[in-house]
Amino acid sequence: MTVRIRGIYTTALTELFRGDPGVVQPSPPIVDRFDAEFTHEPATVTVETTADRQGVRVTGEHDAVQAVCEELGAVGRDAFVWPDPTPRGAVYDGAVTETLGGGAIVDLGDGEGYLPYGATDRRIEDGDGLRVQVDEPSPPWSDDRPTLDTTIRAHGSLVTLVRGETIEHTGPELADILPADPVDGWGSSWHRHSDDASLDALGDALERANDRAGALDDALADAPAPGDDPPDRHARPTSTAWVWFGRESRFALDEARDAVTATMPGHHRIKAGSRSASAGVDLAEAVADGFRTGEQDFPFAAVTSQFGPTAGDTVRLDHGKPDGRMYTLGDAAVEGVEPDGTVTVEREMSPGGTYDALGVDRRAGDVATTKVKEGRWWYPTVYEGADGTKRGTYVNVCTPVEVFPDAVRYVDLHVDVVKHADGRVERVDDDELDAAVEAGHVSEGLAEKARSVAKAVKHGLE
Repeated sequence: MTVRIRGIYTTALTELFRGDPGVVQPSPPIVDRFDAEFTHEPATVTVETTADRQGVRVTGEHDAVQAVCEELGAVGRDAFVWPDPTPRGAVYDGAVTETLGGGAIVDLGDGEGYLPYGATDRRIEDGDGLRVQVDEPSPPWSDDRPTLDTTIRAHGSLVTLVRGETIEHTGPELADILPADPVDGWGSSWHRHSDDASLDALGDALERANDRAGALDDALADAPAPGDDPPDRHARPTSTAWVWFGRESRFALDEARDAVTATMPGHHRIKAGSRSASAGVDLAEAVADGFRTGEQDFPFAAVTSQFGPTAGDTVRLDHGKPDGRMYTLGDAAVEGVEPDGTVTVEREMSPGGTYDALGVDRRAGDVATTKVKEGRWWYPTVYEGADGTKRGTYVNVCTPVEVFPDAVRYVDLHVDVVKHADGRVERVDDDELDAAVEAGHVSEGLAEKARSVAKAVKHGLE
């Protein structure tokens, strides 16, 4: 038995389950926190924090779900376990009892579900019979109904098979050399985290999904037409259960988590309150852990991991001037963020004009790659053509860079250093810095710092 865990209870539950059953498909923070070897083989059970953070949803093979829930129910006296009568993946012939603005209420016999109109191609009216599958169950303490779909899927932890699909969705490269294919009449949709799995794990995942798809085919082979005698359940390939954690249980989970990493009192109690509170807890613990290990510097990694920017975000380059003006050099895509405070961003340049001090034309397809580092007095931008040809490097000397969630900010100190495509290095705009000092916009002490930085940068580029 193997379990995949996600959400605010992940560290504590990984500590609880990493011996038996084994934890698989860990998130990056879990890999960092645990001195253990994890695999990416298929999970027989998935444990996910509910949207309201009050507990977890447990979904998977019937016996495995029961075993995991017994462990979770023993976490504290105020932990409750409720099996779901309409588990994820269950297939029904349901009867439409009410049509609403965005979807229909469907009687499943075991309960009611909600079918969005976008989940079917046909027009829905009261009294219609439909074959549906539970796509997203809903916890019993919620007012929501489980969400239904008319597309039948064989769910898995690495791959999901889709009935009626004939073309495979994009998946990991290793999937192309698997010895088996999806069963006839089904297409494969590989999950994002399948990229980390081994060939054996992918093969095992596809085999399990094929077994579920075959069982669904068998269950539906002799089923009557959906409108003949609804409601009726045809298949229940997996189980779903819900676990509610009370206050005592949350504090018990705190103890389990504290055995692994710095955990403030009431960690899970606070996180269960709101997303903003959850982010605050993560920041406080990351900072406290740094203090405890003697790392007294600004906790850049902790701050950016909670508030951004992260890879894939977009930030502005706010270019301040000593006279108080500020220009935005443009929006840039964040390509990478390093724990030491280095952030790499890219901009696609528009054609027209020339690059300052480099004396080369701006062309369509040019890309500017900028590396800034929190607290550093300079940053380089490398300009490349569409064919990858380097067109020059411009190093901006400035006040210490600050990396905010939506912008990189500093004040330009005029003097800069450029490296031409032919390797020539020169220092430029010293006269502008001298003029700013004379105008009272830059102090002599700040100007001396700028000049010393420019000298060091020039020496480093030569």
